[in-house]
Amino acid sequence: MVAMNQVVREIETLPNEYFQEVLDFVGYLKQNRLKKIPDTMLLSEQALAKEWDTPEEDTAWASL
Repeated sequence: MVAMNQVVREIETLPNEYFQEVLDFVGYLKQNRLKKIPDTMLLSEQALAKEWDTPEEDTAWASL
């Protein structure tokens, strides 16, 4: 696993003109990750509902 200080050391070696590009890339990574999580959850909800929203499942989970 890459340590934060390793990333910082690499960034510190870059010329200043690359900082905006690095910042843009970090923003892209954050946005892309945040966007994927809710979409996946929403898409799987309908598929899983067919299996989970049944009287048998309600009975199986009632004691928990």
